[in-house]
Amino acid sequence: MSDSLANLGEALQRTFAGCVLERACGEITLTVSAEELLQAMRKLRDEPALRFEQLMDLAAVDYLHYGLDEWAAEESTAMGFSRGVESRTTGRLKFGDRAEEIRPLPHPRFAVVYHLLSLRYNRRLRVKVYAPDNDMPVVASVIGVWESADWFEREAFDLYGVLFEGHPDLRRILTDYGFIGHPFRKDFPLIGNVEMRYDPEKKRVIYQPVTIEPRVLVPKVVRHDNRYMRKGWKPQPPEAPKTDAATPKTDAPKPAGAK
Repeated sequence: MSDSLANLGEALQRTFAGCVLERACGEITLTVSAEELLQAMRKLRDEPALRFEQLMDLAAVDYLHYGLDEWAAEESTAMGFSRGVESRTTGRLKFGDRAEEIRPLPHPRFAVVYHLLSLRYNRRLRVKVYAPDNDMPVVASVIGVWESADWFEREAFDLYGVLFEGHPDLRRILTDYGFIGHPFRKDFPLIGNVEMRYDPEKKRVIYQPVTIEPRVLVPKVVRHDNRYMRKGWKPQPPEAPKTDAATPKTDAPKPAGAK
């Protein structure tokens, strides 16, 4: 661990007694509760030992079916990954279907992650807060701390449906005005809810329920790597071309007149 990272960890422990710190990939993640979010963010910005003046990014996370996939990527055959015959997640949801929780989560389903930068100390920090209510995830807006959170929070609301209490203009920013649902949620159908086409009779663009069948794209990959092949398989060097040792080599006949 670098000295800068160690100093940051000590400063966080002094400022936030009993806080949850995670260290991975050369960065520190601070987890705070939704009730203490605004107070913690102001301390991170104003404390002399911290001084995180800039909010670089904000994103939401949906932990529904976290860590699951549609096919067995670790146990593969010599012909590539096994096919995703039976649905294991929500990839095959149709319009109107509702996802079921496959396994209980140790924490709430939705979280918001903030990436902060300290210009004075040239270091970064990740802050994570969980929204307590899975049905209506709500956390406080940090626009009053960093104005750059404006469009970031609108994006998280648009794509994940996370509400930011105190935001002055919380509306969609990427999807259409009449868009149904939040497309980055894990229970959002991969095929979408509606499709758009031009109706020659009405002479305008109309929306209608999707007409394609939901499916999951499963890659069929063959790699010459023992991590993806059957147990005990090892790559073999290419064989040398075979020659008939019993047939003596003779010189080709010379044309007439050649010396």
